Amino acid sequence: MAEIKFEITENIGTLSESGKGWYKEFNLVSWNDRDPKYDIRDWSPEHEKMGKGVTLTREEVVELKKLLNSLDI
Repeated sequence: MAEIKFEITENIGTLSESGKGWYKEFNLVSWNDRDPKYDIRDWSPEHEKMGKGVTLTREEVVELKKLLNSLDI
């Protein structure tokens, strides 16, 4: 399997921490030297390992923000 190259260009924030010390983070990440995209996934403490996550374009983040703002929570 080919190695995935990544660079966290901006750490926007941490959403939670698991019992095993991993963090669910919202970051701006460049994957394989491409333009950075917004990303939500679990990361090990030193960011050497990652879990499955979701990558979003700026437009998708704008729509997600609208949806979250419409929630009555």
